[in-house]
Amino acid sequence: MSERNPALTGIGMTSSRTRTRMIERLIEQGIRHPAVLACFDQVPRHLFVDEALGHKAYEDISVPIGYSQTLSQPYIVARMSELVLAAPHHERVLEIGTGSGFQTCVLAKLVDEVFSVERIKPLQDKARARLRTLRLTNTQLKMADGFLGWPTQAPFDVIIGTAAPKSPPPELLDQLIPDGGRLIMPIGEEIQYLTVIDKRGEDFDIQQIEPVVFVPMLSGVKTQ
Repeated sequence: MSERNPALTGIGMTSSRTRTRMIERLIEQGIRHPAVLACFDQVPRHLFVDEALGHKAYEDISVPIGYSQTLSQPYIVARMSELVLAAPHHERVLEIGTGSGFQTCVLAKLVDEVFSVERIKPLQDKARARLRTLRLTNTQLKMADGFLGWPTQAPFDVIIGTAAPKSPPPELLDQLIPDGGRLIMPIGEEIQYLTVIDKRGEDFDIQQIEPVVFVPMLSGVKTQ
């Protein structure tokens, strides 16, 4: 991104110490992939929250973005991004739950194509504007029920979910490439685990990565 882009000014990005602390925390927490760390150093995370909360954007916390949704803490976004890059194929990625658009932006810097579905229209509208401000051209957004995925653009190398269903949605598993497709999302209700499901033909390898706390995945769409 060009230094002349006015989007890169503001809370957080003007303080190299703030960003450096965030990167140091990520490394301490086990994030190692240089491309992921570079994204967190470059992407203006404060743009993805309301201005009044901009000072919290680089802290190791989730930040509310309205409509009972949150921007996940930096570690979780970084960890899920590393899991995307660890997939056998990761050129085409579907994100379930655009939210603020921050994870979308990070993915857009790491993979060739990002498709993102959001069920809440006001959130999607804000995310679309942010991605436009950052001049990202390899993202496509759609308002839809996340449980349904994006069948007309399937199959995907990786599908990543930013809200927790009770169990893996079968429609999403069906939209993965048949050999080497990967689903990454939190699974569960009161107890949730960040889960990786690798597709091997008709079989699935399931791995629970770590306990997490995400908002529940809901069906339907919300226009206002």
